[in-house]
Amino acid sequence: MELKRINDYTWEIPKQGGMKVPGIIYASEKLIEAIKQDKTLEQVRNVAHLKGIIKHSIACPDAHQGYGFSIGGVAAFDLDEGVISPGGVGYDINCSVKMLSTNLSVEEYMKKRTELIEEVFKNVPSGVGRGGKTRLSKDELMEVLANGSQWAVKQGYGVKADYDRTEENGKMEADPRAVSDLAIKRGMPQLGSLGAGNHFLEIQKVEEIFDPKIAKTFGVDGKENVVLMIHCGSRGLGHQVASDYIKLMESKYGFKDLPDRELINAPINSELGKKYYAAMSAAANFAFANKQMITHWVRESFNKVFGDVKINQVYDICHNIAKKEEHVIEGEKKMVCVHRKGATRSFGPGRKEIPDAYRSVGQPVIIPGSMGTASYLLVGTKKAEEISFGSTAHGAGRVASRSEALRNYRGETIRDELAKKGIEVKSGSWKSIAEEAPQVYKDVDEVVRTSHELGIGNLVVKVSPLSVMKG
Repeated sequence: MELKRINDYTWEIPKQGGMKVPGIIYASEKLIEAIKQDKTLEQVRNVAHLKGIIKHSIACPDAHQGYGFSIGGVAAFDLDEGVISPGGVGYDINCSVKMLSTNLSVEEYMKKRTELIEEVFKNVPSGVGRGGKTRLSKDELMEVLANGSQWAVKQGYGVKADYDRTEENGKMEADPRAVSDLAIKRGMPQLGSLGAGNHFLEIQKVEEIFDPKIAKTFGVDGKENVVLMIHCGSRGLGHQVASDYIKLMESKYGFKDLPDRELINAPINSELGKKYYAAMSAAANFAFANKQMITHWVRESFNKVFGDVKINQVYDICHNIAKKEEHVIEGEKKMVCVHRKGATRSFGPGRKEIPDAYRSVGQPVIIPGSMGTASYLLVGTKKAEEISFGSTAHGAGRVASRSEALRNYRGETIRDELAKKGIEVKSGSWKSIAEEAPQVYKDVDEVVRTSHELGIGNLVVKVSPLSVMKG
């Protein structure tokens, strides 16, 4: 297909055939070569065919092939004419990441880091099929689906400041009744667990501060103390919600007019479209609560090993979600439905959605790397609101599948290589480590540099791993 270079970091797939808008890819020359290796560009083009799409079908710098939409895909839809697509959200609804700051020095942490990671591994369930420590009734789980991390804090799993510094205040407007009994059955035993795949809990040190003023506002302004990241989602519940509504949409609307059946969708304002949005929001609330409970157990672990450690939430963001937001379209403010599939909201200063403490500088944007590489804290921008519906990358982005990783890497070897770099890894299986080898990901430094140069998410802090816990 034709791919036009607009500037150093912007590429366009011109509108052609059934495309309703052009495709836009935000990538450096190095990243676009990686993006060309799979079906990402084809998926960007396919999304541009969907009804009611506005302005562009977008791919962020970490884009790679996904289900229907590319991972790193962003698209906004008109609320009257547009559609909502589970493929534009993903199976792991509200797969997301939170960052925590501490008053524990790196020096003190390193004295007991093996003891700490063992304690966390004991306290936070992880791995394929692993359940949480908490057993809830169906009625209690319905409360979780309605109230997200606010439910968790009410139960004693954290403090109000945690959900105040969470996207959507940790609670999307949801209808738990839109979630199937099977999804509830799958979710009930898994609340409060990390899961497997690319989910992780990482203890880090501040490597570099690019913007001291904003770093101070975010509370991550010193190199002496450790910080943490927790990355997980809605577990089996979110996966089942996606599966349920893909089947329902196929049955009701079919896919004969779609360039790819994985782009199955429903009109946003239809009964089924509204029901999916309500169920998706409930799954997002499950994910918020899930991470909040893990945060509580992490705090308990640190306090047991090190005594009284102060651990504050920096921010908790969504990576796989559809949101109804106000954006400027052709000079006028308009509510639209923005799908972010493996992409991070990146709002600039002044937006009402940003916590009071950060509103003057912009939204925190957390972009994790891979085991053995840096991760980043960025800040959202007005430029992102203008050109990417307030969105940027969500991570490094894979360049190889998990099966390919297993063919080429051994978990024990990856562990030994990371140990030589001073990084301790704890996992329930060697397979998990091999699947997430640093070599199967794009260069996260290049991804965030591209975001910064484009102005869709500006560099604030670089962190590097000390200890990594994988499912």
